[in-house]
Amino acid sequence: MTQTAAPTAAPVRASHPTRSRRAWIIVGLLVAFMLINHADKSVIAFAGVQIQKDLGLSSEQFGLLQSSFFWLFAAGALFFGWLSSRVSLRWLLAGLMLTWVATMIPLLGTVSFGALIACRVVLGFAEGPAFALANHAAHSWFPPEKRAMAGGFVSAGASIGTLLAAPALTWIIFRWDWHAAFYVLIAMGVLWAVAWLILGRNSGDGDAAPASTVVVETVDAPYRTILRTGTVIGIAVLMFSSYWSTTLKIAWLPVYLQEGLGYDTATAGQLMMLPYGLAAVGAIGAGWISGRLVSRGVSRKVARGWFSAALVAGGGLSMAGFTLLDQGTPQLILIALAFSMNTAAFGVALSAIADVVQAKKRGMVLGMLSAIASISGMVAPLVLGFTVGSSVDKITGYAIGFQSSGVLMIVGAIVAVFLVNPERDIALIRRRVEATA
Repeated sequence: MTQTAAPTAAPVRASHPTRSRRAWIIVGLLVAFMLINHADKSVIAFAGVQIQKDLGLSSEQFGLLQSSFFWLFAAGALFFGWLSSRVSLRWLLAGLMLTWVATMIPLLGTVSFGALIACRVVLGFAEGPAFALANHAAHSWFPPEKRAMAGGFVSAGASIGTLLAAPALTWIIFRWDWHAAFYVLIAMGVLWAVAWLILGRNSGDGDAAPASTVVVETVDAPYRTILRTGTVIGIAVLMFSSYWSTTLKIAWLPVYLQEGLGYDTATAGQLMMLPYGLAAVGAIGAGWISGRLVSRGVSRKVARGWFSAALVAGGGLSMAGFTLLDQGTPQLILIALAFSMNTAAFGVALSAIADVVQAKKRGMVLGMLSAIASISGMVAPLVLGFTVGSSVDKITGYAIGFQSSGVLMIVGAIVAVFLVNPERDIALIRRRVEATA
């Protein structure tokens, strides 16, 4: 795409059908990338009860194990975000996937608590940039009005990963043991890397997107200018508060369903399909709605900012609410909403960054946002683990932990409503660039 300082976008030329198909093939591969990514993250939680028993871990130690995944998550997001402007995403994403595979090989047999933590730390470093880079690659193939939809599919990939992995990996763990699950994940990772190297050429190479030719509104500005905009700050707050829920879903929800609500391992694995299935549908639907709003002339402040904030706030209300209900269908509905609405918001929120940030700096900015979100990923499992471990009983601990998390999400959403405004910030960046020219 050609970059210009003009205040409005030029007319969009019709996409070539072959190039459009290629764009959606890339999105399909990125969906699979996020599918594997989330399965890798979730497998420890699916095997949580068995791992705690095998290694003799307390709730606090298991919380530490889940937190360790995020210790270098921010560093990885920043490093690979910076690297994305220098290395083709074809090679970068393939290298990340093979690194994920390498971290799982030691877990095929007996492993100590320390070695398990070490593998999760390295995996977290390599998975830190995954969501940001996948969105960066997807956005590069689409014009602004279609980016939220493409990002919605990428976000859905994370949910689909666990939606499929929950029953499959739980069955494998139940049938054999938790080590066996890693054989499957390693095979999936290797197959994806091969497919991506073959089909992923020309991915993420700026906004020279093959899908269509569009004149967009963004201009090349210094990072200090970009990072001071309300949109970037607001999305950072929203990502932090939203990812808190995502982390608890990965790290603690399967354990909560068993320890807190009394479901057996197989039933808990099946119930995990509810929030992930709803999140997958919601992410695609939210992307479609946001794109339709933009194409019909609704401001991006509303279509990107208010809409994504409303989804996160709804998730927070649901999270605070499900702890107040007795076990049953209404509670399961709120659990599904609590751990899915925030996921639906991700693709919409990050498309606001694509609206504001010029392509060659977008990977780094998205990496910074992932790094900020990872702080909540590092803290949330520990906070819930210590809340559960220090309470009079586990039910009380889970209730306090989830209610506090819901409040955090609501506050973050309110802050984002007042900060996110892509139209304002596009004009602001342009004025600052022109003033220093």
